[in-house]
Amino acid sequence: MQVETDHVFKALSDPTRRAIFEGLTRDGEQTVHALTRRAGISQPAVSKHLVILKRAKLVRQRHEGRETHYSARPKALAPLVEWMSVYGAFWRDRFDRARDCGDEACLEGLYSRGY
Repeated sequence: MQVETDHVFKALSDPTRRAIFEGLTRDGEQTVHALTRRAGISQPAVSKHLVILKRAKLVRQRHEGRETHYSARPKALAPLVEWMSVYGAFWRDRFDRARDCGDEACLEGLYSRGY
């Protein structure tokens, strides 16, 4: 599970890859040529980004003649969603404790104890 989560975070850490993934999610299947036109970068650069997105299982490809078509796999975001739910609960608890505490000395005590 950790490896999958790492691949998803790495893939989505780059703004170009996020834009490619978002475009595929929003607009559906596209060829590498269409993705290149939209990305405003070279086709080899788009292909390198697609390799990383495929490694994270965020996109799938299919070949039709000489064209390669790519589509998003939003279900591959599951490791990210799971990670966010765990750490979201952790941080909500910390913020609730800090809000309930109220004064600076109390907050410093919470952080020094690791809450």
